[in-house]
Amino acid sequence: MAKRYEGPIEQVDDYRWRLPRVANAGMNADGILYADDVLFKDLKDDAALWQVANVACMPGIVGPSLAMPDCHYGYGFPIGGVAAFDTAEGVISPGGVGYDINCGVRLLRTNLERADLGTRLAQLVDKIFAAVPAGVGEKGRIRMKGRELEEVFAKGAQAAVKRGLGRPEDIEATEERGSLPGADPAGLSDRAVKRARPQLATLGSGNHFIEIQIVDEIYDPAVAGVFGLGAPGQVTVMIHTGSRGFGHQVCDDALDVMQAAVRKYNIELPDKQLACAPIGSPEGQRYYGHMACAANYAWANRQAITHLVREAFSEVFGEGDARLGLEQIWDVAHNIAKFEEHRVNGGSKRLCVHRKGATRAFGPGHPELPDKYRQVGQPVLVPGDMGTASYLLVGTEAAMAQTWGSTCHGAGRQMSRTQARKTKSGEQVIRELEAQGIMIRAAGRKTVAEEMPEAYKDVDRVVEVCHQAGISRKVARLVPIAVMKG
Repeated sequence: MAKRYEGPIEQVDDYRWRLPRVANAGMNADGILYADDVLFKDLKDDAALWQVANVACMPGIVGPSLAMPDCHYGYGFPIGGVAAFDTAEGVISPGGVGYDINCGVRLLRTNLERADLGTRLAQLVDKIFAAVPAGVGEKGRIRMKGRELEEVFAKGAQAAVKRGLGRPEDIEATEERGSLPGADPAGLSDRAVKRARPQLATLGSGNHFIEIQIVDEIYDPAVAGVFGLGAPGQVTVMIHTGSRGFGHQVCDDALDVMQAAVRKYNIELPDKQLACAPIGSPEGQRYYGHMACAANYAWANRQAITHLVREAFSEVFGEGDARLGLEQIWDVAHNIAKFEEHRVNGGSKRLCVHRKGATRAFGPGHPELPDKYRQVGQPVLVPGDMGTASYLLVGTEAAMAQTWGSTCHGAGRQMSRTQARKTKSGEQVIRELEAQGIMIRAAGRKTVAEEMPEAYKDVDRVVEVCHQAGISRKVARLVPIAVMKG
């Protein structure tokens, strides 16, 4: 049962708050929360802070238990939580990744401006919405099974491109080149594989979406130019979805195994939702191998959707997608555990970094970045939600020093889905969005009500905290003109 954090909280500076390590509470590290005064006021009584302190109790944690400004209560870890673990003494936890493994975001730029869409916007939206099924249990038209599906598990977006669903340059503009190493399908449950078969190239429900956006403001023209953005009014496309029912099943299958592992290895935890296993244990290795399969499936899913979006643009405009400039800027994961090299006590150390509702934000010069971005840093994609802005940010050296190269992943919920449905109907939300000039297509009115803009924190404020704290920098603000949801 969720509890209220009762320990001390110290303000470090304008944008950081410390939950100091308390020996008698079992904390092995401090907790650090990124927030301004307004966000902190809403969070100080939230059970998410209890979860931040709980994560600090886990064995082998290196550095503090971190919470981004979009932090809110989740399963085990808070959503917006980041924690790194020593590979020899630490643990890996499904609660630190989440159910929607590699839920993430992809951003495409175009050569089009808002005026170029003209009266064809509705036709474009209808074609995309028809091509990409959206919602719980929906099945896509791109089917893979047997060896093809195993290749998706092993190679992710690379397997999709090999099949003709994209371009080689898409891979270079994807975190981990769209394929997390160490994926091992051995032992995946029959139910997990069954759920994976029909759902490639489909959009999840909830906060998942495809948006046609326009550039509203550019904060850093030089970096924006490197990323492919020129001026306000330019059309972009954002895709936000994950590993669908497959990832959910992988997480669900792992939880009983992890509960048994906690007992087997005598791991003391303040919350059973933090169930975990030593990284090097059979249980830990098995979970990582299955999680990597789900992460790769998610990258293949976003890759296949990208292909269908390009087809729709080509059909509507009667030109090839290359002439339309539908180039991928970047693709990020924000629910994942990964092995990364980081600086610890003056030396390099391999850590297992859990990011749950947090985005990798590697700074300039990082060797894992493609050549075209290495001088400026990694693109960071922060989606808003229907009627609010999304952001293109860039990673920083400060993020590498403070947060294991991590920043926020979105606005973060501030209202439960049930509360949102009681506040407004789906029809009311649609009318309000259309009054703002935002076209919407949705599989269900219930989802629209649950995902209304007021259900989320102010994304502008969340991003500003990250910008002022230095863990990512603002490059461009994007606003929706059409939204497709499950």
